[in-house]
Amino acid sequence: MDRPAPLITPVLVAGCIIILVSFAIRASFGVFQIPVAEEFGWLRSEFSLAIAIQNLAWGIGQPLFGAMAERLGDRLAIVLGAITYAVGLVLSSFATTPEAHQALEVLVGFGVAGTGFGVILAVVGRASSDKNRSMSLAIATAAGSAGQVFGAPLAEWMLGFMAWQEVFLLFAAAILAVLLCLPMIRAPQASKSELEESMGHILGKALRDPSFSLIFIGFFSCGYQLAFVTAHFPALVTEMCGPILQGGVLHSVGITTTSALGAVAISLIGLFNIAGTLVAGWLGNHFPRKYLLTAIYTGRTIAAALFIMLPITPVSVLVFSAVMGALWLATVPLTSGLVAHIWGLRYMGTLYGIVFFSHQLGSFIGVWLGGRMYDLTGGYTMVWWVGVGVGAVSALVHLGVKEDRGPRITPATA
Repeated sequence: MDRPAPLITPVLVAGCIIILVSFAIRASFGVFQIPVAEEFGWLRSEFSLAIAIQNLAWGIGQPLFGAMAERLGDRLAIVLGAITYAVGLVLSSFATTPEAHQALEVLVGFGVAGTGFGVILAVVGRASSDKNRSMSLAIATAAGSAGQVFGAPLAEWMLGFMAWQEVFLLFAAAILAVLLCLPMIRAPQASKSELEESMGHILGKALRDPSFSLIFIGFFSCGYQLAFVTAHFPALVTEMCGPILQGGVLHSVGITTTSALGAVAISLIGLFNIAGTLVAGWLGNHFPRKYLLTAIYTGRTIAAALFIMLPITPVSVLVFSAVMGALWLATVPLTSGLVAHIWGLRYMGTLYGIVFFSHQLGSFIGVWLGGRMYDLTGGYTMVWWVGVGVGAVSALVHLGVKEDRGPRITPATA
């Protein structure tokens, strides 16, 4: 009798490490919002635009790195991604004008694309058995949340005794260190003749499919909400949250300022998302993914609306972070699994990369609009309500996805 395929494989372990480090760095950028702007006297919108450009570049680079991985090999895509990421961080540490910082964030965004979900989830998906695939994708996604757990607090802690430029340099070294995991990246690849034969056919089939369009549209709000919160929530908490009571529970665990609370909130989102993502992966094996996605977006919409309607206090910040965290990246294994389920595994990296562009377009608008509206209105309330609206739209559009159809393409054996 054949032994069942293991859930934990070297490919999954390596993929988790790469995503963990990549996302720990990416999730920390909101912590730099105030220090960088204050050092150079920039408007909030100028640094926000830099982060927004990073997110847009990530979205543009995702299908490109996905196609590169499928045609030239996963390892090459990861190497180029890590090097680009590191170069972008190093050069950004020397930037003294908002224009320079904004231009260099293109490199950082492409670096995240080469070391993030598009490439890693595709290789993890191809290396997993049918039975384990949903959980494998969830575990890899949860690793990104694990990076978020310590990324923002680590950056906040490091800023206490070193300049933000030095933190960027250390982050560059960390992303290069993940290349030590490359020998563990081994997954089935399609042959060149198979790639040449069917990529155009599968892409054309997906792009003509209304369900692909609905998934593309639905992923927009995920990017808007996540990027806005990552980039602006620490600053929002710092400036809008009520005072932290002296001698209270928060003081006893070292949270003595609203600035520290903002960093901890990002960490708490990542912590709760580990559990939320794993649960979503398990549910994806038992229930239609489109209904699960509708439920997640509905939950986000309700949580965001209640948060902004009620007084913003340390308790409400922590409660919102926990609830939002449980729903944070739970969409990723379900969306990527939906793409693989309907259109097959062979070109999952490219197809998911195209869908992910919508996510990053939402990220660009969420981050940029957050900074722009802050400069115009002095607050984040208006742009927050836009996020509530787009979340409600995403909850509705997933209901129209036709999940149980399309080819079932399996990867060629190595």
